[in-house]
Amino acid sequence: MSDAGHEEQQAGSRVEPASPAGRQMLVNAEELIAGYVPEVNILNGTQLDLYDGELIGIIGPNGAGKSTLLKAMFGLIPIRSGIVTFRGEDVTGAPAHELVSKGIGYVPQNNNVFPSLTVEENLEMGMYLNPKGFSERFDVVTELFPLLANRRKQKAGSMSGGERQMLAMGRAMMMDPAVLLLDEPSARLSPAFQDQVFIRCKQINRAGVSIIMVEQNARRCLQICDRGYVLDQGTNAYTNTGRALLEDPKVIELYLGTLAKAE
Repeated sequence: MSDAGHEEQQAGSRVEPASPAGRQMLVNAEELIAGYVPEVNILNGTQLDLYDGELIGIIGPNGAGKSTLLKAMFGLIPIRSGIVTFRGEDVTGAPAHELVSKGIGYVPQNNNVFPSLTVEENLEMGMYLNPKGFSERFDVVTELFPLLANRRKQKAGSMSGGERQMLAMGRAMMMDPAVLLLDEPSARLSPAFQDQVFIRCKQINRAGVSIIMVEQNARRCLQICDRGYVLDQGTNAYTNTGRALLEDPKVIELYLGTLAKAE
């Protein structure tokens, strides 16, 4: 983003909508500073709150730190400063398997299935911390993703990109998470499968799973999310309800483009 655009952003609205009444805060990321290599920060004081039952969208330009934020919260890159809490417990830098056991699932953008394993074996990998519960969770997850039941013996590597994305989301759901972190779930999918991903995200959310979703399809993301965060250069540029961000002239001008105007 240009310096001029950044100055316009600084003059724009950074409204922080009121927290949902009566809802418990699940995840809080406070003033996160993090990066992949020493002395090079991608996140520069990023903040995020997730309340019980919410679907949160994170959008912004390429290189804004969106995926880095998810990876930092999931313990995949070091946090140099700041804190991440889950249900009030400090989980800053906790290893991924520990976060999974606490109720946080994560679906990366790339390499998110085991291609040489069958659908059923991939789902079994999602239950590695509780293998005895596989049958029960298999029934629950395949009710959300019927395709997985029909393809349970198919190798994941032979599935289409959209089908693999459904499998990756299903595997993350196997441990019955309270929170699901989704990194660019619609990336590189056909329009039809993109729509299926967003529909499934809403279904998962309605089933009681709170979601933090990084998404390149900003307009569609803001249409379905309760609240949205716009990141720019590793900091919070705008925060508001999804609908309000869709209608914010500065957000449209700087991040969404004229085609993103709400109908």
